[in-house]
Amino acid sequence: MDALKPAMPKMPSRRAMLSGAALSGAAAFASVPALAAISKEPGEPAAPSGMAGMDHGGTAQPPASGTGANISAPSQPMTMTQGGHAGFRGGSVPVDRAGIDPTAILHDFDRGKTSTLPDGRTLREWDIVTVDKDFEIAPGVTFPGWSYNGRIPGPTLWAKEGDALKIHFTNAGAHPHTIHFHGIHTAEMDGTPGIGAGSIAPGQSFTYEFDATPFGTHLYHCHQSPLAPHIAKGLYGGFIIEPKEGRPKADNEMVMVMNGYNTDGGDDNEFYSVNGLPFHFMDYPVQVKQNELVRIHLINVLEYDPINSFHVHGNFFHYYPTGTMLTPSEYTDTISQMQGQRGILELRFPYAGKYMFHAHKTEFAELGWMGFFEVSPS
Repeated sequence: MDALKPAMPKMPSRRAMLSGAALSGAAAFASVPALAAISKEPGEPAAPSGMAGMDHGGTAQPPASGTGANISAPSQPMTMTQGGHAGFRGGSVPVDRAGIDPTAILHDFDRGKTSTLPDGRTLREWDIVTVDKDFEIAPGVTFPGWSYNGRIPGPTLWAKEGDALKIHFTNAGAHPHTIHFHGIHTAEMDGTPGIGAGSIAPGQSFTYEFDATPFGTHLYHCHQSPLAPHIAKGLYGGFIIEPKEGRPKADNEMVMVMNGYNTDGGDDNEFYSVNGLPFHFMDYPVQVKQNELVRIHLINVLEYDPINSFHVHGNFFHYYPTGTMLTPSEYTDTISQMQGQRGILELRFPYAGKYMFHAHKTEFAELGWMGFFEVSPS
């Protein structure tokens, strides 16, 4: 595990970042780029909406190895700004620069390549490849990620209850990896080191085969030791199993994967997001229509923090824990999830307008886990 945590310059705590203490004196890491201005390179495109008072820096180069991200320091002392998002800090990296598109991930349910088995069941097949890839997660902050199919989170796999599944996995990264699926399957298909195929070495492949059960909102992730960095560096994704008889049709169905980024090799996160990019949904609100049924598959894969949460403004939702039942457990506007917990939220917006959603842990929100629903008249 020590090999994955090289010695790093001591950075200010995230709480100091929020309080502004990190911006004093010559503490070089005084500018956490998502929270303070970064020098803009000549000829760089203008910042997206909501980034008033916050310039972009060029993409920093990642360290040669380890879990940390490289942060490009400002040329002069900076001050925190509260501009842009209705008084909230913010400013996301444009998706073409970030290498992650959280809006596209919302509705990107990958149903795989399908065929029909002799017994009449549907066979679904996917190809998943681990790729070591750099992502600019905040202006001037490059995160050296480990990813499934080159994105964080990985593809959202969608199947129907009872389908036969084959996931052809190839490890093109520099470290051993696995895929562990939450669900019911044999031990040999569990993606646990030392059992069945166990750890898949760099350059090697393995096919996971099992049936889609039980129905619900699930996830998959790497289960290679040490677990924390293998998950936190980006090896996770959604795994949705639709009930055999289906659910009532939603007008707008989406997936939101809650995650964080440990950028200094320590034991906590400096940034938080939904679908991989801090502050993205502040600049690019989730588009919904008034009175339509919105269904959200909410999945928490946050490492280094024991709990995460979801709160929506101006509305309540029905919550289905794990999505394994067809009747909700509660009607609320805030829920909490431990790591690996997930569930389905269903709601309708009776009024047009912009409504925030965010972690109700305010620290997480101010470090990137916040956004807007933009409700247009039906």
